[in-house]
Amino acid sequence: MSAETTVIRVGIVGCGEVAQTTHLPTLALLSHLFRVTALCDVSPGFLKHCAKKFGIRNTYSDYSALVKDPEVDLVMILTADEYHACIAVEAADAGKAVFIEKPMALTVEDADAIIEAEKRNNATILVGYMRRYAAAYERMKEEVASIKDIRYATVRDIIGPASQHSPLSDATHKADLSSRLTSQNSVFVAQSGTFSAAFSDFPDAANEDRLTRGRAIAQKALSPEQADSPRDVSTYRLLGSLGSHDLSAMRELLGVPRRCIAATRAQGDGAPFMTALFDYGGFTCTYETGIDEVADFDAHIEVIGDGKRVKISYDTPYVKGLPITIQVKERDSTGAYVERTIRPSYTDAYTLELESLHASLTRGKPVKTTPSDAKEDLDIFAMVMGALVN
Repeated sequence: MSAETTVIRVGIVGCGEVAQTTHLPTLALLSHLFRVTALCDVSPGFLKHCAKKFGIRNTYSDYSALVKDPEVDLVMILTADEYHACIAVEAADAGKAVFIEKPMALTVEDADAIIEAEKRNNATILVGYMRRYAAAYERMKEEVASIKDIRYATVRDIIGPASQHSPLSDATHKADLSSRLTSQNSVFVAQSGTFSAAFSDFPDAANEDRLTRGRAIAQKALSPEQADSPRDVSTYRLLGSLGSHDLSAMRELLGVPRRCIAATRAQGDGAPFMTALFDYGGFTCTYETGIDEVADFDAHIEVIGDGKRVKISYDTPYVKGLPITIQVKERDSTGAYVERTIRPSYTDAYTLELESLHASLTRGKPVKTTPSDAKEDLDIFAMVMGALVN
């Protein structure tokens, strides 16, 4: 069997929304490259539903058992952020390849533990920043590279509608695993045609364990004052969830900013909104993110300079096949205004991400979104948290 047709056996930890709406369907469509052989979840409802719907025989309630399964080559970690590091380290130590949904980690200690496990086991570990695998994103990098003098950039990610039980809720206050069942993407998921199901049958011990881990993360990642503030913990979680998509893509396009000049948040108890201003030396970049009540997915990055404006726009990834486009505005050699729309591919970013992972596992292609790369997000999170003015 050639490397291109080698089928990688996959064990999935976490059978919630992202597994049901994106990864399990995409893996099923990529059956010539991957085969899901095992599932794990602490919820009996999630586990039974996904096993039956996707025809998967081996199921576990303990991730350690899945990691030891000899019929698993690749462990995909799609569970709560609090468990990413411990599962990744155990999987790498067991000789498995690892896929980690973003954010990889929310503390430097957890990020370093994953990086060390990757190195000592010579393991392949990919962090799931799927937007960076989009064909349009690769073209965006080329367009941005053609701008000799960047004057300004903006990164925007405002989606809705906000749900009553947002996963951005402070993990250390009044939250349990069921708070993550209905996400800020609920409208898009409901119209995705994937017919995902939600359950709340999490064991009390699992709820308490996650809360304990969440408190520990806050205490390690934030100052003592911020760790004791539900609002600050929620802001940090916003950066780690929705924000990690944008800030990671910003890093690859523009590099790591020198500093965060200022950051601010909306007042009140409503859905979160945040604005930050990054210093890139010769230019500034504005970052804005939030969740409102409008069923619109407004995510883009725009770079301006040298008489040229380049903008990549993302639609919701929960509806398969929606195009990711680039808009270029510039003057031609005659001085006339020219506007172009570039759509390199309809192939969705999740598919391209998994195809790239397969090439890494079978042909030795370098992984782009490595643990070391993902750790750089933590530097930007710290910049923003340190610059908050209210």
